[in-house]
Amino acid sequence: MTASQRRLYLDYNATAPLLEEARDALVSALDAANPSSVHSEGRHARALVEEARRSIARLLCCDPADVVFTSGASEAAMTALSQRWLIDGRETEIKKLAVIDTDHPCIREGGSFAADHVTRLPVDVNGIVDCEALAAWAAGLGEDNVGLLALTLANSETGVLQPLERIHAAIAGCPVRLVIDAVQAVGRIPIDLAETRADVLLVSGHKLGAAKGVGAFVLRHSTTRPFPLVRGGGQESGRRAGTESVPAIASFGAAADVARERLESMPDRLVTLRHHLEAAIRKALRGVIVLGADAERLPNTVAVATPGLRSETAQMALDLAGIAISAGSACSSGKVGRSHVVVAMAEAGLAISAEEGAIRVSFGYETSADDLDWFVREYAGLANRVTRAHRQDHAA
Repeated sequence: MTASQRRLYLDYNATAPLLEEARDALVSALDAANPSSVHSEGRHARALVEEARRSIARLLCCDPADVVFTSGASEAAMTALSQRWLIDGRETEIKKLAVIDTDHPCIREGGSFAADHVTRLPVDVNGIVDCEALAAWAAGLGEDNVGLLALTLANSETGVLQPLERIHAAIAGCPVRLVIDAVQAVGRIPIDLAETRADVLLVSGHKLGAAKGVGAFVLRHSTTRPFPLVRGGGQESGRRAGTESVPAIASFGAAADVARERLESMPDRLVTLRHHLEAAIRKALRGVIVLGADAERLPNTVAVATPGLRSETAQMALDLAGIAISAGSACSSGKVGRSHVVVAMAEAGLAISAEEGAIRVSFGYETSADDLDWFVREYAGLANRVTRAHRQDHAA
């Protein structure tokens, strides 16, 4: 490959590259039988599914029996954002839902809840939820109404982590059930299901480097859970009908094993790279804004904005230069429109143009400091060219 053909992938939050271990597990399971069958071939397929379930449970510090496989995190979210739950074994109707204004769209749009039953909680300039507004919502439920709080733990665009301890304090003593979208966080920071206090935790395979098309929701207590979204079969202990995708699930388990091993060293390494990137880009560009800079963030994610440079322009120019980044989450960046995350932070007072937006750089285990330096050179060069052009236009 020539230098002009070289590509640099800095879009891990959209999807992580398929791991060799996950690819091998996927291929070896392609001819697996139906895991619900009782013959030898079926039992072998079932063993692959259960081994993957144990791998994911080890990563999340939970009971394997509480891991329920789905077709992806979006399906898991739609299952959890339901008004019909079993709570302590009793069927319960949940009438009110609260989400955070910067949540991933699969959470923010409210699932099966009617729009007038969904409260969108505001954020501050760093994208952190307003815990006073959350406490007021929780207190307003009353003793007889169970509410559902759904939140994205790690923002996919900025990497900002929501403060779980403060959130728990805000809803303490109130009849609130908690759904946590941990899709971006799992494998990048340690996650212990019990410590999150989530009733349901949502995870995705391809964010870890597994095959696409597989995810899971994880229950903290088997007697408290949403009713199944997909019904008509007894698979997944009756909690999600449909024949399990053995190859995808096997790859998910393999990726979870790799993630667990890497958690011993990878977060520190990624934080070092993130600091390197932020220092380099601030040195190269005056006025650059790092979104969420004053908040706790994922170690692998940096969102930046430069006044005068539109995010879609930067994304296209960098792609032509051989660098893959995103302007917003991958679930929406293929569409023309403003980032709801940037809009919410701008409304809170962040000095940023919601129209111009921001770009997201997200990296992984294979990324080097030299890779990030290449990005900075290309991005800074583009931003400086755009700035000069604006000055010339104004001078004319």
